[in-house]
Amino acid sequence: MRLLLKNVRLETGYLYEQSFVTATKTELFDVLIENGIFVEIAPSIEVNDAVVVDANMQLLIPSFKEMHTHIDKTYFSGEWKAPTIATEGIFSRFKEEALLLPKQLDVAEDRAHAMVQHYIKNGHTHIRTHVNVDPQIETKHIDIVKRVLDSYQDQITYEIVAFPQHGLLRNGPSFLTIMEKALQMGATHIGGVDPALVDRNSSEVIKTTFQLAEKYGVGIDIHLHEQNTLGEFDIQLILNEMEQRSFKKDVTISHAFALADLPEKSLNPLITRMAANQVGLTTTIPIGAGPITIPVKYLYDKGVKVAFGHDSLVDHWSPFGSGDTIQKLNQFIERFGYIDEWHIGQSLKYATGGITPLNLTGEQQWPKTGDTANALLVDAVSSAHLIARRCPISTVLSKGKVIHKEEIELKGEFR
Repeated sequence: MRLLLKNVRLETGYLYEQSFVTATKTELFDVLIENGIFVEIAPSIEVNDAVVVDANMQLLIPSFKEMHTHIDKTYFSGEWKAPTIATEGIFSRFKEEALLLPKQLDVAEDRAHAMVQHYIKNGHTHIRTHVNVDPQIETKHIDIVKRVLDSYQDQITYEIVAFPQHGLLRNGPSFLTIMEKALQMGATHIGGVDPALVDRNSSEVIKTTFQLAEKYGVGIDIHLHEQNTLGEFDIQLILNEMEQRSFKKDVTISHAFALADLPEKSLNPLITRMAANQVGLTTTIPIGAGPITIPVKYLYDKGVKVAFGHDSLVDHWSPFGSGDTIQKLNQFIERFGYIDEWHIGQSLKYATGGITPLNLTGEQQWPKTGDTANALLVDAVSSAHLIARRCPISTVLSKGKVIHKEEIELKGEFR
């Protein structure tokens, strides 16, 4: 199928005053998509055999990637329920899940569908979800989530992290058999959580995690909430295993709170090593009393790829998720005080897998012919405008196919 987008606004460069970027230049183009690929971009394109969509001067931007969520355990689309106070920290949640998750099995599939549909509506064409594998649920959630995500294969791509939420080793040798079964059911990654705190055996947990990843040919995505030198210690252990094994699969550290409060003399050599090993980070841009927001741009500029995720929409851990990545980007720029066109616009990359329409010097780099046509039409005049004013999405394209569309009042630059 061919799709022709008419009157599309594309970013073409920056405007400068005294070497400072003051605005983003845009021009109108027609964009032809065939077999899921951008095949022609020109001021005017006329063809006879394409479905035509008039963009009405809306901005075309890359679609979003949700890189950290839990679609298997959620209250989303169900009745309102606030989380309880965790008097024993993470261990309170383990006890809670042992009772709660089996009770939610009857609604887990419907709620996972609702979350995926919500993410699509909000501009996501890729989802990485962590999925509980624990002594009570065993592999039931993996089965549910795989079935749900498979039903959206013509709309999104996905990754599944087999997540030992209640620890990897503390539940005994029989639990490792359950984990191995999960890794044979379609998981793309093996997860983990705070090995020093939860299992009290960082070295053995991390070693076993890498052994299983190698055995089943999967990547690794570990939750690390441990702060300061304890978190640093676990990150160093992860890097040690990568280097000793020459591990080449994807490795991600989620949250990585330690990077928010390490002194510079400890932080810099650590992130240099992370960049050399291509370790990625995922963050929700958390707000809290302590130093838990990692220095995103500093890390990215040092070569560590950073991506944003929502973690949850609403569940027994937190009531605050939205699934709205434009809101997440807005939260990020406000948190770090970015108010100018360049800093705001370049922040888009944390939501798109590193893609921005303009590179750092203002050269157009997306879309190009040959690129996969995963894109959004938004009522904005630049990436910066989109993020700062939280402009709405009208159309979601996945591999050149319209997978979501809604009527919005077009206001353009006056939003």
